[in-house]
Amino acid sequence: MTPAPEKNLQKVSFVVHATRGLIRDQGARRKVMSATLVVAVLMLVAGATILQGWLNPREHAVRFILFWLVCAWFTITALLLALFDALMIRAQGRAARKALGQRFAQRASHPSEQDAEEQ
Repeated sequence: MTPAPEKNLQKVSFVVHATRGLIRDQGARRKVMSATLVVAVLMLVAGATILQGWLNPREHAVRFILFWLVCAWFTITALLLALFDALMIRAQGRAARKALGQRFAQRASHPSEQDAEEQ
């Protein structure tokens, strides 16, 4: 009996489902993008002002490197989410234009049927 792999599988399954939901839901994606950007900006401001002594690279090199790596990770995550969101908007716009063009072409090819339906 080894319950560890089952728990690990549940964590992986949760992460996969959460990621799918984040990718598919535009509102959730934008909320996470905003939150990661706010955290990155707060870390940047705090690291440059309040935590400057605590993050002294000559005294605490590991702490300094880890802090700024985490700040960079939040920034890159927000950037990638914004890029993905822009690509999704472009794809939706392209699909809407294609559907509108097909609808216009269909009405243009059968004008008598459309006139009968409208009256």
